[in-house]
Amino acid sequence: MRAWTRAAGRLGEERAMIVRWGIETLPDVLADLGVRRPLLVTSERWRDLDLPVARRFHGVRAHAEVAGVRAATAALDGADGVVALGGGSAIDTAKAVAVAAGGLPVVSIPTTYSGAEWTPFYGVRDAASGTKGGGGGANVAGIVYDPELTLDLPAGVSGGTALNALAHCAEALYVPGRSDETDADALAGARLIDRWLEPVLADGHDREARRGLLEGAMHAGAALRAGMGVAHAMAQALGGRYGLAHGTMNAICLPPALRFNRAAAPAALDALGEAMGGADPARRSAELADRAGAGRLRDHGVPRDELPDVAAAAAARPAAPAHPRPAGPAEILELLQEAW
Repeated sequence: MRAWTRAAGRLGEERAMIVRWGIETLPDVLADLGVRRPLLVTSERWRDLDLPVARRFHGVRAHAEVAGVRAATAALDGADGVVALGGGSAIDTAKAVAVAAGGLPVVSIPTTYSGAEWTPFYGVRDAASGTKGGGGGANVAGIVYDPELTLDLPAGVSGGTALNALAHCAEALYVPGRSDETDADALAGARLIDRWLEPVLADGHDREARRGLLEGAMHAGAALRAGMGVAHAMAQALGGRYGLAHGTMNAICLPPALRFNRAAAPAALDALGEAMGGADPARRSAELADRAGAGRLRDHGVPRDELPDVAAAAAARPAAPAHPRPAGPAEILELLQEAW
């Protein structure tokens, strides 16, 4: 067993997080937490995976849409814990369900590189209004990592969610909530993601590469405790408005955000560049995004004339003010135009 002590978001609350490797360790994690009747929250993709759960919900929707959260909550039926299996949408849905049920413990089994398993915060999308809200306070109690569950992850999703993890590393280095501990995780995560992302994109069934990339995402998720910055604010606004993949939006938004912060956080970005093989981090992240096929905002149907509205929505996100350089609507609009 590997147990980490971590701070839950920016609330300063200390919790022990159980972190183990291998799906076969899940029964022990549940036993350690005293969970006997967990609800599994996942998608149809994992319907046939045999897990020690009492109930199963396979209706997770992209961006943890409100309707899916409500349906999963209705499926609790006496569950004493929640097991999330999947990417950020499944984990955010599970956290929202657990909070609605009064704080049930959540054990996550991530199958992408989103990092959502580490924080008590979650995003929920309202498709009708094109907005993404959410909440906090989830009892994230355990994580089980298994690279075998990532072998069939498509290259686009692998690249997008890994670059989301890289954005966690980058922004953790210069937001106000950073610490020596989160800096160490951020740099370890960036080093591993830079090392293993391209091999994963070349061969998704390379087990050594998949494990290395998942370890990088684990460190990136731990670094996420420090908080997020403007790259995430833009990605969240784009995902809320258009339903676009959060990882891909981060892949597109990270390079301009890093260039924007170069003068305001030179030491942090120098350290990031050193972790990424001595490259300029904005240029290297753009190169990785290109290898992953992220494209530009226009390639995903984002209308250029709506960028001012997206910029205003991004500036209103909690992540936007947590920045070494002021990022209001005008500044964010310039970054979006660069990404378009």
